[in-house]
Amino acid sequence: MIWGITLVLLSIIAVPSLILSKKPNAKELLEKIEPYQGWIGIVFCFWGVWGIITAILNIGWLTSAPIWWITFLAGNIVSAALGFMLGFGLINKFFLSKNDNAKEKAESLRAKIAPKQGKLGVVGIFVGIWMIVASFIFTIA
Repeated sequence: MIWGITLVLLSIIAVPSLILSKKPNAKELLEKIEPYQGWIGIVFCFWGVWGIITAILNIGWLTSAPIWWITFLAGNIVSAALGFMLGFGLINKFFLSKNDNAKEKAESLRAKIAPKQGKLGVVGIFVGIWMIVASFIFTIA
């Protein structure tokens, strides 16, 4: 359930224009979060990568609870992607600044997925909600 909750929160941060069109008073909260957006992105990028590794290590869930395993993997892929997009500036500064080849590849990847951030954020909200629901439906013993 915590994976779904965190994905919903990350997705909300990733789609501020959608939120502002629905709730104009949310602008104040989003402005408070903005200075920390890069750090939040880095944390969620690693959180998502850890979730992907966890899903791969627990591939046995695919036979006992395939819907949960697919949901878990999809949610963590979205989390890692959104985290990468939100934390790109800091990731670039701290991890890729010394390697020009990795920096170019990361910038190329960012250029491809940046226009899709809003759509991915909306997908993240739905997948996160489904992860919360699925965590109650499918229990892994």
